[in-house]
Amino acid sequence: MTKTNSTENQERCKIVRACLTHVPFDGWTQKSLELAANDCGFQSTDIARILPRGVTQAIEIYSELADNDMVSAFETKMKDAHDAPNGVTAKIKFMIIVRLEQALPHKEVVRKTAQYLLNPRYLKLSQKLLYQTIDLIWRTTGDDSKDISFYTKRGLLGALYSSTILYFLADNSGSIENTSSFLDRRLKEISFIPKVTKPLERQAKFVFSGLSGVVSSLAKNMSRRMAKRR
Repeated sequence: MTKTNSTENQERCKIVRACLTHVPFDGWTQKSLELAANDCGFQSTDIARILPRGVTQAIEIYSELADNDMVSAFETKMKDAHDAPNGVTAKIKFMIIVRLEQALPHKEVVRKTAQYLLNPRYLKLSQKLLYQTIDLIWRTTGDDSKDISFYTKRGLLGALYSSTILYFLADNSGSIENTSSFLDRRLKEISFIPKVTKPLERQAKFVFSGLSGVVSSLAKNMSRRMAKRR
């Protein structure tokens, strides 16, 4: 997770947060970085120092900041003895929904990020960011598995999380209610702790490694639907 205690990292986070104003119009581009830097009082020449890997680094930080905000909201919620989610499934649902609620004001940024990561050049980055988020969700909700279920849990949650984001992007209601109902339906269809009899490790790893193809296919279908609307 992104550390914000150093001046350099504070500058990075400041610029990335400022990008949220520009990405809906210009995408994740050098132009967005330059406009965000200007908003923060930096010169365009400062970007190479603050974000040496440019746009891809900005997207990584954007994802990590969203992870941080999600965890912070979860930890605050768990301090409420009367309203804290009870049970692993309820906790996972809360974390996914609160993340999307936090993203709702910047929904177009989520869409632009998904479109950027759909490029085959960024497949590894896409997998990395997805894994970081779902692994963080599992660990934050108390999962400490080290056996074969480590892979199957993350594979299932990765597919569930990805399909929920795509539903969220396709929903034009302006609220999170439809997405929450969609997530409820998906949660009823799967078990987060699958009972696998004598599994092989490579089979469990395959569940996760094959996820990127499923997500890519879903994203392409979503993009085609969006193109037809235009």
